[in-house]
Amino acid sequence: MSEKAFLEAYNPKDHDSPLVTVDAVLFTFHEGALKVLLVERANHPDRGKWCLPGGFVDMQADENLEETVIRKVKEKTGVAPPYIDQLATMGNSKRDKRGWSVTVCYTALIGYQVCEAGISTVQDAQWFDIAGLDRISLAFDHQELIRIGVERLRQKALYSIVPAYTLPDKFTLPELQHVHEVLLGKPLQKKSFRRRIEQADLLIDTGQQRTERGRPATLYRMRKHSGDHRFVANLRE
Repeated sequence: MSEKAFLEAYNPKDHDSPLVTVDAVLFTFHEGALKVLLVERANHPDRGKWCLPGGFVDMQADENLEETVIRKVKEKTGVAPPYIDQLATMGNSKRDKRGWSVTVCYTALIGYQVCEAGISTVQDAQWFDIAGLDRISLAFDHQELIRIGVERLRQKALYSIVPAYTLPDKFTLPELQHVHEVLLGKPLQKKSFRRRIEQADLLIDTGQQRTERGRPATLYRMRKHSGDHRFVANLRE
């Protein structure tokens, strides 16, 4: 039999197929805390529980999984992530009450001010403080997916300034240091942190200032490829 004949006779329904979905772990930093974006489920299963934005692949509309996750996040939260990175794939017979399922989970960092207006128009989308999530019963295995996302971000905080993408476009060095301290769970030495950032030439001085605690603080923004820079030693050393 030729391949053409084989494909013409092939029926995908001859084999069991799992449910396939995507989920997104979107982080921001606001009011001194790392936060994740959740939506409230309107349908069974787990109706009324909070979960990550996501959903099923539309084989007619989506050319790839990245298109699926961006489409679902925008539909459910009003947020259009500027980029998306694949985080993890989870699949088993227990995670979804509807049956054997697989989710491909993505993650992104976004400034709170960038998406505040969009989220305010969606009633069932809300930012949640990471520190309080253990008191909430989330749908499916989304607690675990968020844990994986936080750990990925924590590792990046050790060797890069990637966490700066959770801040507004313009930020101060104390704000950048604080988001690293929250992720790493310990204070960093101010002079050492500032020296390593300046020596790596990762930021652009905007020429503007903001008053913090009665003192003016310089506002910076990221250089184009600053997120790709890796420090030789981690920022806690």
